[in-house]
Amino acid sequence: MHRLARQIRFQIDPFGRNEYAGWNSYAARPTTEGLGLYLALWVHLKSRLHSETGFVVNVSQIDAAVRQEVIPCFQQQCTEWFRRQYNPPMEALYELLREAKTRLGPVFKKCGLWKLELELNPFRRLGIQWETDEMVIYTEKFEFAAMHKLWNDKFDKKTNFELFGKCANPAGHGHNYILEVSVNPPPGKSGWLEGFEQKVREYFVDIVDHKNLNIDVSAFSRINPTVENLSKLAWKNLKTKLKPCKLIEVTVWENDRTYCRYSK
Repeated sequence: MHRLARQIRFQIDPFGRNEYAGWNSYAARPTTEGLGLYLALWVHLKSRLHSETGFVVNVSQIDAAVRQEVIPCFQQQCTEWFRRQYNPPMEALYELLREAKTRLGPVFKKCGLWKLELELNPFRRLGIQWETDEMVIYTEKFEFAAMHKLWNDKFDKKTNFELFGKCANPAGHGHNYILEVSVNPPPGKSGWLEGFEQKVREYFVDIVDHKNLNIDVSAFSRINPTVENLSKLAWKNLKTKLKPCKLIEVTVWENDRTYCRYSK
């Protein structure tokens, strides 16, 4: 079974001016000439491959369905909110995602629609997945910088460099890490976001940020501070601390090519 994800970027003009379709879908399509609301919708499909094409589905079909069935709904609703000077709570945005699922579901009957995610900005996204029961998910990115050295005293110097390469540099080396925390927020409640951000910082980010992980973080006194172990530490430190939210998974990016995701 394959899982295919496609991101559709678009802009909404809540001021009611004329939009134009745009030619650069990499940036946003449709788009606006001036100030507009930029959003991105991730569509996740799950299916066996079509034997003749090698596709789950041609991604151009996803683009067309979202632009025809979903974006006009977003445009109408956001324009109405703007007209009423109404700042929608998160639950209202989840309702938009549910409406998007209602509209897209019949289009992708043969390749199941199992998840939709709405990017509010590059660092926050809302999602709903329907793989079993419906689950609402909020994800936010945090950054931290740290240095580490990968080394095991059980091995000699030659073996350590063979295993860990440049990461075994005796002086250590640094990374600008990105932490993604995904939670199931409390239904119908507001005001939890500030506490969520504070707890992530208190119980993980402040512990590792601008630290020598081998020396300053007790969790790594006996194990290597790899990206795998960092993700596990983030899970351990946060799993009981984010109430009323339920922790779903954590992801630590070591660079833009390497990450480790941890969950139970």
